Amino acid sequence: MDDILIKTENLTYTYEGEPALRGISLSFRRGEFAVILGHNGSGKSTFAKTLNALNIPGGGKVWVDGLDTSVEANIPRIRSTVGMVFQNPDNQLVASIVEDDVAFGCENTGVDPSEIRGRVDSALEAVRMGAFKTHAAHQLSGGQKQRVAIAGAIAARPKCIVLDESTAMLDPRGRAEVLEVAHRLNKEMGITIILITHHMREAIDADRVIVFADGFVLADGTPREVFVNAEILDEAGLGVPDTVRLCGELGLPANALNIDECANQVIGAVKAGGLDTAYDTRSTEPAPLSSVWCGDCVLETKALKHLYSPDTPFETEALKGIDFKLRRGIFAGIIGHTGSGKSTFIQHLNGLLKPSSGRVLLNAEDIWHGGKIMPGVRGKVGLVFQYPEYQLFEETCAKDIAFGPRNLKLPENAIAERVAEAAAFVGLKPDLLDKSPFSLSGGEKRRAAIAGVIAMRPDVLILDEPTAGLDPYGSKFILENLREYQLAAGCTLVLVTHTMEEIAEYADIVYVFNNGDIEFDGTKETIFAHAERLREIGLDIPEVTQIVLRLREMGLPITPSVYTVKKAAEEIKRYIKC
Repeated sequence: MDDILIKTENLTYTYEGEPALRGISLSFRRGEFAVILGHNGSGKSTFAKTLNALNIPGGGKVWVDGLDTSVEANIPRIRSTVGMVFQNPDNQLVASIVEDDVAFGCENTGVDPSEIRGRVDSALEAVRMGAFKTHAAHQLSGGQKQRVAIAGAIAARPKCIVLDESTAMLDPRGRAEVLEVAHRLNKEMGITIILITHHMREAIDADRVIVFADGFVLADGTPREVFVNAEILDEAGLGVPDTVRLCGELGLPANALNIDECANQVIGAVKAGGLDTAYDTRSTEPAPLSSVWCGDCVLETKALKHLYSPDTPFETEALKGIDFKLRRGIFAGIIGHTGSGKSTFIQHLNGLLKPSSGRVLLNAEDIWHGGKIMPGVRGKVGLVFQYPEYQLFEETCAKDIAFGPRNLKLPENAIAERVAEAAAFVGLKPDLLDKSPFSLSGGEKRRAAIAGVIAMRPDVLILDEPTAGLDPYGSKFILENLREYQLAAGCTLVLVTHTMEEIAEYADIVYVFNNGDIEFDGTKETIFAHAERLREIGLDIPEVTQIVLRLREMGLPITPSVYTVKKAAEEIKRYIKC
């Protein structure tokens, strides 16, 4: 039997005259686990959709199990061979009950009804969701929903599953769940996995890593072969795992793919040079967790509660009496597992949701005084949602960004100034301003949505997962510009994220949500010192902090409160004689 399951030859594809794929020739073996990396707009998703004939080649060929994807009669068999799982789990669930959702694909491809029940049960067991088959799909966590989507693909008995940014919207626990399922399906069932991701860590255990850039293949090899080329990856708008970058900063071989490999290299260098005992071990006890002291308070909640579907059998307490204070002018981070109440909470801060009980205070005034929303609240407290397409509605990006300022009755020249300023802050190219926001890529839509809120010049800017789905360069660009905007405008910024490295780099204060309440809050040094508790509630700590803790276990008396590669390198160099 031919070992090649999928083959592309000089594959090209064009969107509205713009080339997205420029002669891609690749092949994927049966049973292979491949990861595709690339910046936003590099062609990854376009390529993925050609593999099961969602996109038909503009030029060149794609063969799936020997079938030409450009032949219409082959498409049903091709789509049964290659299953697709996309980024947003909420957009993939079509039925209200889990087992009905998993059965949907089989029913629509003509599988005998007597066979569907067995396929559904088998697929749910494969993703460890068998106990949830009669549950309401919309009540599952993000990771669980994504596993159900994978089960739907498995039920079609595919030979390959393509996961297109399937972990981008998930918390650390959900991301780990999906990856565990993908690797198990690959090893135990021999399913070829093609994983598209921006998370470098997800590529470490792959058989092969392929890097896309501007419609071309930039690199193709084992993870170790690809990640040693840090300069090339940086130029491509990507990055390398912190283990590789840290070793490079220390002048050690930059090829450590996991925490143990990195720690062993560091300890080897320390032993080779002799431990400098002039530095004593500092306190190993985590700082006590306590509520953040608040001076000049811009936003506050008192005993804030929120019920969904009150007085019905489906009543759910989403917020359980939250007391919260936000100091003016800071960069605050909010973290928490999927379903912890983060998004529900922030929608109360500008009156999009009304408390079931409790109060929300803006500059010490109740925004719901007398049961009516305070005038001007949404101009003072701006909110960017997790899914930018929910906020975009105008004919052009420029009109969308201008919508808020225009409602403030500003003169046209002032509106134009704000549009240009906001677009520049988020890196939205001028030639995109006259295009429909719905024609933009996911990353560009997010920038346009953020620009529309910035153009209002709010006192408080709240962003719900603004970098989800963005490549490392795009994420850094957005966050650096937001920090610059915060300092220039003197506003207060609140970042909701699942990415611990973003919190480590930018947040002054961190609030940790768990099951509808604030579990604890404090500086990032204090928060990340409680790694065990963070993991218990579905979160994690930055990878570089994990490396430091491993070094401490191996006897290196390094301070545990390290959360960036630069700081880790500075600390470790104290123990390495150059």
